[in-house]
Amino acid sequence: MTPVIALVGRPNVGKSTLFNRLTKTRDAIVADFAGLTRDRHYGNGKQGKQEFIVIDTGGFEPDASSGIFREMAKQTRQAVAEADVVLFVVDVRGGLSAQDHDIGKYLRKLGKPTVLVANKAEGMTAGTQFVDFFELGLGEVFPISAAHGQGVRQLMDLTLSRLPPPSEDEAAAEAESGAIRLAVAGRPNVGKSTLINTWLGEERLVAFDLPGTTRDTISVPFERDGQRFELIDTAGIRRKGKVFEAIEKFSVVKTLQAIESANVVLLLIDATQGVTDQDAHIAGYILESGRAVVVAINKWDAVDEYARELVKRSIETRLVFLQFAATHLISAQKRQGLGPLWDSVAQAHRAANRKMPTPVLTRLLLEAVQFQTPKKTGMHRPKLRYAHQGGMNPPIIVIHGNSLEHVSEAYKRFLEGRFRKEFDLVGTPLRIQFKSAENPYADRKRTESP
Repeated sequence: MTPVIALVGRPNVGKSTLFNRLTKTRDAIVADFAGLTRDRHYGNGKQGKQEFIVIDTGGFEPDASSGIFREMAKQTRQAVAEADVVLFVVDVRGGLSAQDHDIGKYLRKLGKPTVLVANKAEGMTAGTQFVDFFELGLGEVFPISAAHGQGVRQLMDLTLSRLPPPSEDEAAAEAESGAIRLAVAGRPNVGKSTLINTWLGEERLVAFDLPGTTRDTISVPFERDGQRFELIDTAGIRRKGKVFEAIEKFSVVKTLQAIESANVVLLLIDATQGVTDQDAHIAGYILESGRAVVVAINKWDAVDEYARELVKRSIETRLVFLQFAATHLISAQKRQGLGPLWDSVAQAHRAANRKMPTPVLTRLLLEAVQFQTPKKTGMHRPKLRYAHQGGMNPPIIVIHGNSLEHVSEAYKRFLEGRFRKEFDLVGTPLRIQFKSAENPYADRKRTESP
């Protein structure tokens, strides 16, 4: 399972800045005043080959008994409960406070792996300014600057080294080959449990016309036409303002982990409500995770022709970034349209693990350049020389040449289309990376001939 790291600390110590640094995004709002972050915020991070989930939290007051601070404290406790490792962030320039002592006492009681992070330490060397923080009783103090990126990579190396080893059950599950892990994801009450029950031919999961019936990810083995599957029913992900109960909030990280660990994700959408912002948000997370994906519009039998046309248009506009995925119109309750779903799941899984020979990739690349040369930018015209496969699930194509940093997004999409057509990459994201050759004469001084 993908490890979870929670950022905890009093207000305005730089937790959101560190969150943005770890996830390489600007998802968390950052400003120079306290109390801006109130709800939990989830994001993806990666250090080397190790992927992880980061949780940003609001300012923590463990003993808050009323008002917004009490609710923020609930959020932080839940984040700590979900986490494998906690990063306790303090402000080295603001010094040690009574609130830091309260948080440190709370974390010591829990006994969860914790790294004490002294933020805003840019320009500082190890000295007396860090001594006070040893009073927290959490071991070594690790100085960083989240705003400038100083020490963050070393911090993550240390943090990931403190992750607990995978359990024997998880290791055995990962070692088991042949089973395709299929996660069914979507908003609450779109029919995820009903669909899995229909596949299984029994009431294996509780299905009820009430959002939030499923609270945890449920894994069920299944076999069809000799192919083994592991069906994963996930809890629906709501909008932040609609998530109230702590137990339901705990299910969010489980859903994100299920998507990360799946081979293929079936994105289920409710035809009676159309494609919502939350559907697009979940689809974006699946795409960001690099998982193969199939889209299914459930309850198709419950809408009229006008509503069907609106749903089709919303798919074309709001899920335009999933054009590579197959879309199916189904009714889980009436068993309509379910057969072709399996063909698309198998096709997406094959595409995500497709092997692409270097000679074929290079030939396709040179043919594309001959058909349409990349545009010149200023004094630079990109020269694309050869390509090879850099990974699978999702497929990664690495292109080598000169001045490739000037390749436009439009030309990148043009190349992606040709690669997809050749290798039949339906249902999987495709990532193209450019690597420019270094100029061997760049560091030489220019000398005039006599």
